[in-house]
Amino acid sequence: MAYPYQQPSGFPGYPGYPTGDPAYAPGGQQAYPGGTYPPAGGGAYPPAAGAGYPQPGGYPAAGGYPGGMPSYPQGPGYGAPGAGYGAPPGAPGYGPPGGAPGYGGPGFGAPPGGFGAPAGGPYGAGGYGAPPGGAPPAGGYNAPPGGAPGYGGYQQPASQSYGGGAPGQAPGGYPGGPAPGQQPTPYAAAMTATQGTIRAAANFDALADAEKLRKAMKGFGTDEQTIVDVVSNRSNDQRQKIKAAFKTAYGKDLIKDLKSELSGNVEELILALFMPPTYYDAWSVYHAMKGAGTKEKVLIEILCTRTNAEIRNIVACYKSEFGRDIEKDIRSDTSGHFERLLVSMCQANRDESPTVNVQQAEADAQRLYQAGEGKLGTDESSFNLVLASRSYPQLKAVAEAYARISKRDLLSTIGREFSGYIEDGLKAILQCAINRPAYFAERLYKSMKGAGTDDSTLIRIVTTRSEVDLVQIKQAFAQMYQKSLSSMIQSDTSGDYRRLLIGITGQ
Repeated sequence: MAYPYQQPSGFPGYPGYPTGDPAYAPGGQQAYPGGTYPPAGGGAYPPAAGAGYPQPGGYPAAGGYPGGMPSYPQGPGYGAPGAGYGAPPGAPGYGPPGGAPGYGGPGFGAPPGGFGAPAGGPYGAGGYGAPPGGAPPAGGYNAPPGGAPGYGGYQQPASQSYGGGAPGQAPGGYPGGPAPGQQPTPYAAAMTATQGTIRAAANFDALADAEKLRKAMKGFGTDEQTIVDVVSNRSNDQRQKIKAAFKTAYGKDLIKDLKSELSGNVEELILALFMPPTYYDAWSVYHAMKGAGTKEKVLIEILCTRTNAEIRNIVACYKSEFGRDIEKDIRSDTSGHFERLLVSMCQANRDESPTVNVQQAEADAQRLYQAGEGKLGTDESSFNLVLASRSYPQLKAVAEAYARISKRDLLSTIGREFSGYIEDGLKAILQCAINRPAYFAERLYKSMKGAGTDDSTLIRIVTTRSEVDLVQIKQAFAQMYQKSLSSMIQSDTSGDYRRLLIGITGQ
């Protein structure tokens, strides 16, 4: 199941960027706090009918969303009573006999044993299942005890601007909120409890931080340690406020000052951390296709792993900030089945229901078998249809049904039936459905393995996952490679660059 991901390094010119982004809630709260990967016992996955996510109520978007767009609700969580997900009590569940390749067992979330391998298997003892009785955790699958919102209230101040300039000026501005057509971007489709390594700092004072950065850059020399300390201990939302406070206090652009004081990888990393998440994704996609050559692995990493809402926001930001149509650029820069897969991803129409249709999973598995191993040649369109449109829980069920039908692993089948970037793209989607943190852990490992370091990939993943699921990625990394992510970063980087990376990822 290895995925040989390699991406050319390089960080093209920095074009300027907007301020503010709705992806993170203010007030020090983070999306999906707590939890481990796989989720600890305490609630089966996904919800039984009538329970779970979403529920009425939700998080109203305050200011910045024209028309008062609805946001993401809370509810009692993903817990499922009884035997759990898709297997009646005592039924054999979805996995192949014996639990191989690691997701079998007595049921797809059923207690006890659940959705994992037996003790010592690749997904750990006990699995994804609920505890005996299948009760959901107090307050919900991703909510703190007592049922408080798990996403942090999701609000965007009316005064916050998404864009960096005035309307009509590059890089464009979205005064009061995101551009028309944009939506909130919580990490809803992950379907697991996730946690970032960076959380909003308590007792945050944007002006005080702006003063610290000003003093660190004033006069001869630069106090890089102060810059590292401030940047690595603030959330992205707080960094946007520091940037605004800096301009208010000193009439200067913080990013231009940082660029004049820093260089190399530490400059690239700090500039990435000061980009709002949606803009950074759009910026990365734009520069992956700009100029001669195409960085296909970047397109896969972003477009094949984000939620529908995130992709819609990327598409809108790409158009607003760079004045280009992302689909047209993909068509001109890629071709064949890979082009069609990326265009499918840009539609952002994946089913995001947490429920699984067992009969549909069996039918899809049979369809994929007949499109690949069951015939001479490969019907690529069938793979595109299933992998581009089915929900991640559904794809997980399809993979298990496929293993029963063909006695082979679906990931390895894709490796035999496809090659090149279409193989990489399809595998990325399926691996994210099975274990999203493991996908990013492997990308990080490949970026540092062997001679040289793919710094752009390392920076991009550490930055984009730092407030989402970097805790789970670190756990997957340690399990997969028997070494910690921080130890590999320590041995592969140096100086302020290393200190900043470790400050973000933690020991």
